[in-house]
Amino acid sequence: MSGIDAVNAQILEILQDDGRMTNSKLAEHLNMSETPSWRRLKKLEETGIIEGYQAHLKRRKLGLGVMAFVQLSCSEHDQAAMAEFQRIIEVTPNILSCHNTTGEDDFLLIVVARDLDDYSAFVDSTLRRLPGVTSIRSNLSLKEMKASTKLPVRVSDR
Repeated sequence: MSGIDAVNAQILEILQDDGRMTNSKLAEHLNMSETPSWRRLKKLEETGIIEGYQAHLKRRKLGLGVMAFVQLSCSEHDQAAMAEFQRIIEVTPNILSCHNTTGEDDFLLIVVARDLDDYSAFVDSTLRRLPGVTSIRSNLSLKEMKASTKLPVRVSDR
């Protein structure tokens, strides 16, 4: 898809607010019939702009009271060590995201845990065992002021 026109931008905005919206309701919001609405939606899915749909859960209601931003430094950067590191990161549900970053540290993780004891156990059982990790620095979130997965959608010039 070369660009996002105004209608596709509107579709993306609407679905970020309500991913369960039916096609008929979406078409109504767009002031168009259902078939063109459905075609546009399918095209957005096929091109990978829409990757999927999921429910947004409240972590505290699930008993996950701790959110930590974890900076990791690694001594090993060879292909095998990094492949094992990535494998562990991908299968560990407490790690919500992991970014390879610039600066002093190699990686920034967002981690959730039930409480401080649970987080401490997670650091010992998982983070300290990651291949090549030489430094772990944690910053705990005291207050979550904004949490969103909603991306800004702009109409492309193309």
